[in-house]
Amino acid sequence: MTTRTAPSAPEHDDRVKAVFDDIRTTRNTDYINNLWRMLAFDPVLLERTWTEVKRLMATPSHLDPLTKELIYIAVSITNACSYCVHSHTAGARAKGMTDAQHAELLAIVGLAAKTNQLATGLQVPVDALFDAGHEGLAHPR
Repeated sequence: MTTRTAPSAPEHDDRVKAVFDDIRTTRNTDYINNLWRMLAFDPVLLERTWTEVKRLMATPSHLDPLTKELIYIAVSITNACSYCVHSHTAGARAKGMTDAQHAELLAIVGLAAKTNQLATGLQVPVDALFDAGHEGLAHPR
């Protein structure tokens, strides 16, 4: 159940229409998903959010598009955002994620959750070697 009603005709607002048109162009689709439709209640928030998403997720950078989607899935799982888990899993599949990669991602997320909780519960001090200012190996094997 939503916390507010989505605007019934969001593209009547020129700012919303401009963002939706940019989403369509950037993603090469006519589909505008529910997150964008819900954010249309506040055109400023919609614009800011889309600008950030476009810059980080849709612009070529040091990380390839599939890796970006896999990171987004992992963070969405950690934050318990079902919508984003579904959305970015679909995005990762569209970018070539295999079932084996998905299974490995889920195993890593589960392992990270476990070891994070163990380290937090034990309040393990951070090794000096891991500190960015430490000279020497970045990560011993």
